[in-house]
Amino acid sequence: MTSDAIDVRGGDADLGAAIAGQSGAETRIRFVPDGPSDLARALGLTAGVPAGEPVTIDAIRLDSGLVAVNMVVSGLPPDRRRQWVRPRRCVVEVDGRATWDGPATTVLVANGEYLRGHDVVPRGHPGDRRLEVHVHALGGRQRRQMRSRLVTGIHLPHPDIRTAQGSTVTIGWDRPVPLEVDGVGRTPTRAVTARLMPGAAVLVH
Repeated sequence: MTSDAIDVRGGDADLGAAIAGQSGAETRIRFVPDGPSDLARALGLTAGVPAGEPVTIDAIRLDSGLVAVNMVVSGLPPDRRRQWVRPRRCVVEVDGRATWDGPATTVLVANGEYLRGHDVVPRGHPGDRRLEVHVHALGGRQRRQMRSRLVTGIHLPHPDIRTAQGSTVTIGWDRPVPLEVDGVGRTPTRAVTARLMPGAAVLVH
């Protein structure tokens, strides 16, 4: 057992909060998932059991100071959308490049792959030093069909889901929309800036 590591038991939000409270990169953490953890699922960790071999993970720092280890959802979560949801105008930039400007329901900024067990970002990996960005602009009928496909990740590629990769993401909406950070609902906001934290923590036994 590593003596210089800090102990974190809980879910993804607990792990993110622990990283946010540290000043340096590659904080050593004994993470024991206590119940559902999408990050643990992506890494093959078992609930109630600490990580085996050391695993270096990235994280996402928001302009609010919050840190996510798995996923930031701006807008309505794709696994909870309904057919009647009205799209809002949204502008997204990734590393200073215009990625989207138009109506959308959801923007995902992902370090991991899963959202409540749904494989929403199949290419996401918590240690590949890049953020995956998905902009969802699906119509009502498409959203209903999409929800069943999210479980296994067969919803991609899709002409109405714009994808990009990078390290800095800025999101702007025409009105405040819901914000979810590692599965925890936060205050609705019109603007979000998310930055990659490469090598933010090392999960140890």
